[in-house]
Amino acid sequence: MKVLCSSVLAIEAIVVFLASLVASTNGSVSSRGLAIGVGSGIAVLLVLSVGVLRRPWGVAWGWVMQVIVLSIGFLVPLMFVVGGIFVVLWFIAVRTGTRVDALREAAKAAAEDGAAPEGAA
Repeated sequence: MKVLCSSVLAIEAIVVFLASLVASTNGSVSSRGLAIGVGSGIAVLLVLSVGVLRRPWGVAWGWVMQVIVLSIGFLVPLMFVVGGIFVVLWFIAVRTGTRVDALREAAKAAAEDGAAPEGAA
């Protein structure tokens, strides 16, 4: 799960940073510095979120970041679309990653159960 979720967060950080640059130059936001500052701050938080995925609360933090990115849409309406796409990608990454982890653990348990009798003989 960590690989898929990390990929989503890393790509999302890049997109949010680039979107803040676009919003600052096309006049979507009144203050150019504020747009770049907020966008850069959220992008940094997204990158740091990759590191906390190992923690038990890492996925929950990822959901918090998705809400934050989605809420940028109140400042730049097109970000509702972009944020919505990343919410869907995050959901898919968490769900698929959980399935992959379960399959990996089942395969590991089966290998350990199968290896124990052979090693004893």
